[in-house]
Amino acid sequence: MNVLILIPARYASTRFPGKPLAEIGGKPMIQHVVEKAQLVSQDAFVATDDQRIYDRVVGFGGKVVMTSADHKSGTDRCCEAYRHIVADYRKTYDVVVNIQGDEPFIQPDQVRALIACFEDPRIQIATLAKQFDTNADIFDPNKVKVVCSSLQTALYFSRSAIPYCRGKEQGEWSAVIPFYKHVGMYAYRPEVLREITALPQGKLEKAESLEALNNARGFIRRELARTINLRNTPDITFVMDQSIEYGVNMSHKIDEVIAADEQAQKPENEVVEDTEETEEGDE
Repeated sequence: MNVLILIPARYASTRFPGKPLAEIGGKPMIQHVVEKAQLVSQDAFVATDDQRIYDRVVGFGGKVVMTSADHKSGTDRCCEAYRHIVADYRKTYDVVVNIQGDEPFIQPDQVRALIACFEDPRIQIATLAKQFDTNADIFDPNKVKVVCSSLQTALYFSRSAIPYCRGKEQGEWSAVIPFYKHVGMYAYRPEVLREITALPQGKLEKAESLEALNNARGFIRRELARTINLRNTPDITFVMDQSIEYGVNMSHKIDEVIAADEQAQKPENEVVEDTEETEEGDE
């Protein structure tokens, strides 16, 4: 299986400008990522829009492709880099892997596990997820959550804590059901990479600021075309379903009204007796 690994890396960042060039153990972060990727495939390229990153990668002997600064996502950057590499090197690939340039501790076995998914010809796109280690991480918006079906198909990605555990304190959620963190690494068949980057950005992708939602949209559309005999495959639109949240809020309000009503209907002497018992207990 011919595998191309692409590592999108940009210098600009609101939280940590120049992050790919940050030194870790005497090497820039991007070098650690490249060296891990090269253990899986020698066709590992950094895709960047910044001359500083480009020069640093060339300096340590890595492969790098200069791309446009106008891309809205790493997936778009990877698609442009893929086109350049195929044209310049005249090679074809079965799978394209997208590893983020700020993942210096990624393990080669993780990449190999992702690639192994494509031994099944039905698989068109794949990504990684791991179970959260701590309950607090579930509520961290910087850690992206993913909900999967029983077939391990991703259903939705969110910065919010999903799924919602009704009737449970937040500290108990991880004991009710496993929560999964999305690991920022994807793999695609080349034709799928081209298709999903041609899709317009959806409303939920914009709201969550997650390109994974657009990737899922393209996958579902392809699956419809493959499994249902349709002359024209419809476009897929994710619609935010707020009915669960609305129902939870209404349930809380009803409980509050019932509690207030029950308190108001208690006989006055019963309230006094309760108060006296409480005071004696406190003493």
